Amino acid sequence: QVQLVESGGGLVQPGGSLRLSCTASRSIFSFASMGWYRQSPGEERELVALLTNGGATNYPDSVKGRFTLSRDNTKNALYLQMNSLKAEDTAVYYCNIYGATVAGILGSRSYWGQGTQVTVSS
Repeated sequence: QVQLVESGGGLVQPGGSLRLSCTASRSIFSFASMGWYRQSPGEERELVALLTNGGATNYPDSVKGRFTLSRDNTKNALYLQMNSLKAEDTAVYYCNIYGATVAGILGSRSYWGQGTQVTVSS
C-alpha cells in the first residue's frame, strides 16, 4: 500500500497563505488523477484542486485563482499552495491519488492522506 503523509496545515489569518505538502511512501507508476479535498464539520468532502494524468489542473470557482496544485515526481510529493485565504477555507484538507498503480501492487488503487487542519481566523 501507499501511505500519504500530509503537512503544512495550521492557523492563519484571513488573507494569509499556507503551503500543504503530501508525500507518498512509494513511487507512483501511473495514476488517473491526483488532488486535494477538504471537509468541514457537517459538510460533504469537496474537491479543491485536481491534477489529471495529462497534466491539466482544475479548480472549483471557490478557490480558482487562489489555490495552486503542483507535483514533484522526484520527491513523490504533491503540494497545494493556498493564497488569499478566507474564513470559508477552514477545513480539514486531504490529499488523494486516484487510480494509482504501484510496483508490487496488482491493479489500481486510490489513496488518501490522514488530513491536516487548516484554520483561517483572526
